[in-house]
Amino acid sequence: MGPSHYYALLLALVFAVAAGLVGSFAFMKRMLLASDVISHLALPGLGIAFLLKINPVVGGAASLFLGAFLIWRLQRQTGLSSDTMIGVVFAAALAIGAAVTPNADLLEALFGASKELSLPGFILGSTAAGLVIFFVVRLKNQLVLTVFSPELAAATGVPVSRLDLYFLFLFSLTVLVGLRFTGALLGSALLIVPAATAHQLTSKLSQFAAISCLVSVFSVSAGWLFNAFVSRSTTPGPTIVIVSGLLFGLSLLKRG
Repeated sequence: MGPSHYYALLLALVFAVAAGLVGSFAFMKRMLLASDVISHLALPGLGIAFLLKINPVVGGAASLFLGAFLIWRLQRQTGLSSDTMIGVVFAAALAIGAAVTPNADLLEALFGASKELSLPGFILGSTAAGLVIFFVVRLKNQLVLTVFSPELAAATGVPVSRLDLYFLFLFSLTVLVGLRFTGALLGSALLIVPAATAHQLTSKLSQFAAISCLVSVFSVSAGWLFNAFVSRSTTPGPTIVIVSGLLFGLSLLKRG
C-alpha cells in the first residue's frame, strides 16, 4: 500500500474515535435511531455533487448541516419531537437524493468507496474529527446534565436548546468525515453499534464512552484489514459494519 492508502486508514481510525465518542452521547440522549436518519441527509448533497461533478464532500456537508439545522428549527417552532421532525426531513431528503443521484454514482453515495486519500485531504478530515473529539470532551458535563435533567441544566444556566443544535452539528460533522468509508446508508453505523455494544459491557458512565471508542476503533481496524487482504471489495464500509455487528452479538453473551 502507498502513502495515500495509509492516510485513508489513519483517517478512518481517527473517525472511529470520534464516532465512538459521539455515539455514546447519542445513546444516552436516546437519539440513536434518530441519528441513523440524520446520516441519510447527506444523500441529496452527494447526489447533487455527483451531478455537478464537484467534490462529494462539499455536497454532503451542505445537506447534512442544513438538514440538522432544519430539524432543530422545526422542533423549536412546532413543538414536535425530534423523531417526528427527523422523519419528515428524512423522507424528503431520501426522495431528493434518489431522484438526483446518477445511477453510476448511486452505489458510492450509499456505501462509500475505497479511494486514495491525499495528504491535504487527510489533514482536513483529521482536523474535523479532532474538533469533534475536542468539543464533545469540552461539553461532556453539560451534555450529561441535559441527559439526566434538562430542567436542572436550564436552571444552572446551560443553554439546552443551543446545546442540542451543537450536538447535531457535531454528529453531522462526524458522519461527514466517515462518508468516504461508509456512505450515506451506513454513515451512522459506527455511531450506533459500538455504543450499543458498550452498553452491554458496562453500566459505569465513566467507562461507557471509552469502551464505545475502543469497539469502534477495533471494528475499523479489523474490517479494514479484512477488506484489504481477504475480501478486496471496492469499499471497506460493509465489512467494518459487519465486524461491529459481530462484536455486538458477542457482547450479548455477557448479559446472557
